[in-house]
Amino acid sequence: MSAEAEIRKRKIYRVTFIGFVVNLLLTGLKFVAGIVGRSGAMVADAVHSCSDMATDVVVIAFAKISAKPRDDGHDYGHGKYETLATIIISLALAAVGAGILLNSVRAIRIVVEGGLLPRPGAVALVAAVVSIAVKEILYRYTIREGRLVDSPSVVANAWHHRSDALSSLGTLAGIGCAYFLGDKWRIADPIAALVVAVFIFKIAFDLIRTGLGELLERSLPDDVEREILQIVTASSEVQEPHNLRTRRIGASIAVEVHVRVDGGMSVSRSHELTVDIERRLRARFGAGTMISIHVEPVKPAAAGKTVEGA
Repeated sequence: MSAEAEIRKRKIYRVTFIGFVVNLLLTGLKFVAGIVGRSGAMVADAVHSCSDMATDVVVIAFAKISAKPRDDGHDYGHGKYETLATIIISLALAAVGAGILLNSVRAIRIVVEGGLLPRPGAVALVAAVVSIAVKEILYRYTIREGRLVDSPSVVANAWHHRSDALSSLGTLAGIGCAYFLGDKWRIADPIAALVVAVFIFKIAFDLIRTGLGELLERSLPDDVEREILQIVTASSEVQEPHNLRTRRIGASIAVEVHVRVDGGMSVSRSHELTVDIERRLRARFGAGTMISIHVEPVKPAAAGKTVEGA
């Protein structure tokens, strides 16, 4: 394992472990507050925080695997394991959203059929406020660290923290209405949770779409590919880049491209040019960038023309 990969792995471990400890404490607080405060919404919120702990474990486990160097069975390394972790976290988000949705519908039916939901206690209100503040801070910290190490699974986990904050916000609104506005307003609790579930589904869908795009070898965005071509042709001796292929492999990217050089150029000089291209690409996109450059001679009839693909 390279020094850079080891540093990256340690950063992922640190931010995820901090999240795990915070989630453990919040889960205990919410369960106690939900039971003592007679708040079903708060108990559901505690289950949501518990699911965050599970995803923390997934990130830690997959970060260790994805940091492994290439071997005989994995020529492109193990980066896709991190993408798999992102999808697992996204599915967990969707499952949590589904659970909140079902609980909300059941509670709404109770009210519609003439039933009365219990009035939550003040302790549930306090727990919701604490949860919102702590989870929002944890979200901002985690997503910042995830972007710094370019880890999709850590970014996905950050959004899981944000979804917990949103869940607690909906819980706070519902508990607040039920606590301060009387019996007829207690339906606000499940309605708020219903809205939160929609937000959670949206986040999960976006993360799943990104993860599946990577697993299915989706090309990098057009603006990134244009930047790659500009780097490739920075030297006037390199002409007509074509057959560009790109993809993301975990935190790294893979680039394959064909270029043309003067047919009379020495093998040594053409090699120097490709080495320089590789150096500049890695300086821009990271030391783990996987690069394959195929050199072709410029055909006399094609000299001076730009070829889009061949």
